[in-house]
Amino acid sequence: MNNTMLIVAREYLTRVKKKSFIILTLLVPLLFAALMVVPVLLATKGREHVNVMVVDDNEIYINNFVEDEKTSFSYRSGDIEQIKKEALAGDYDVVLYFPQSSQKVNANLYYNEEPSMYLRSELESQINNMFFDHVLQDSFHIDLDKYNTIKDLARSQITMIQIDERGDEKESMAEMNKSIGMICGFIIYFVIFFFSGQVLRGVLEEKNNRIVEVLISSVKPIELLLGKIIGIALVGLTQFLIWIVFTLVILTGVQIAMPEKFMELSGVDKEQIMESVQDSQVAEVVNSSQLASGDMDAGSIFTEISSYFPISFTEMILCFLFFFLTGYLMYSALFAAVGSAADNETDSTQLTMPITMPLLLTIVLVMPIADNPNGPLAFWLSIIPLTSPVAMLTRLPSGVPLWELLLSMVLMLLFFVFVVWFAAKVYRTGILMYGKKVSWKEIWKWVRHQ
Repeated sequence: MNNTMLIVAREYLTRVKKKSFIILTLLVPLLFAALMVVPVLLATKGREHVNVMVVDDNEIYINNFVEDEKTSFSYRSGDIEQIKKEALAGDYDVVLYFPQSSQKVNANLYYNEEPSMYLRSELESQINNMFFDHVLQDSFHIDLDKYNTIKDLARSQITMIQIDERGDEKESMAEMNKSIGMICGFIIYFVIFFFSGQVLRGVLEEKNNRIVEVLISSVKPIELLLGKIIGIALVGLTQFLIWIVFTLVILTGVQIAMPEKFMELSGVDKEQIMESVQDSQVAEVVNSSQLASGDMDAGSIFTEISSYFPISFTEMILCFLFFFLTGYLMYSALFAAVGSAADNETDSTQLTMPITMPLLLTIVLVMPIADNPNGPLAFWLSIIPLTSPVAMLTRLPSGVPLWELLLSMVLMLLFFVFVVWFAAKVYRTGILMYGKKVSWKEIWKWVRHQ
């Protein structure tokens, strides 16, 4: 045990002192923060005040556009060539021109500097609504107020209510559960392959440098194998912790440095957010008046929404850690066995293909699993140890019976013990074998005859 801890310490300290570890640890939080901050900055930049000149030869849209704090409309008629020259040379940012047409909506948007996509989307939305109202009135002689009343009455809404094993009813958010499950599945897939690949490369490096011959004379192969796996696992957990802390620090610093940008985005998008969720389950969770007035903060909203999930976030995090650790330890042990049997990365790639296929298959099927989390495909993939880390985490947000979760965990632990036993046998023989290309058939012979 002392030898194993020494190897764990060696693997951990050697890797955290590498320049690649330091650079990656610093760059990833910057990347994560940029992915969150840049869209905010672009959105606020795209919402600068815009003056629009409207020229309509059909006289359908005159004085009908709805202004807001960031968009103003003016209207003129006459020669478009003269108007657009004067408008763009003056105080107007764009000129919206509707040529004469009786069949469909045709519009040209003239500008000197390209406007934001938000402006184009907002203009198209208002134009479509106005043209639809115009057709209803002029072509079908339908009263708009009566039409809108009927449309509101005919609008349906299905509330998802889950009944648990005790018969208790609880509203759920199926689309949100599906999205969270898919995100968790993709995260654990990439994490397992990333850190298991480090184990494989570490074993190959020590074997090619003949360092392993010195180490094997002082420690047992199983101690060397476990020390390498656990050491790299600790490196991964350290890196994750630093990524989370640094990302939060960077985001907090940016928000403190530029509070007006985030306040502006919040104010701009508030009405759009309420319009998009007013017919959804989220609108029932969070009272619209509270959100609009700012009486409910982000923490309260998060708490309210989290109460609609079949599984608590604490349970979700604990399950994520369990399947991450067991999945990583299982695959890293197999990758270490492959690294000990191969002489180079080309040979190791051929040997790892049968190992990686089950997990690759699961990530390909992650969307069908999320669509039908209680179907036979999702059930069996979440029970089989080689596929359960991704499949079970994809199913969890939608709710999984306790016996299925426990069965999956027990099988993971039992299979992990088998994998460590198998990897130790392969590692003991393969780590000192050079210059011979091996196959899985020969590897199985090593296991059988030891």
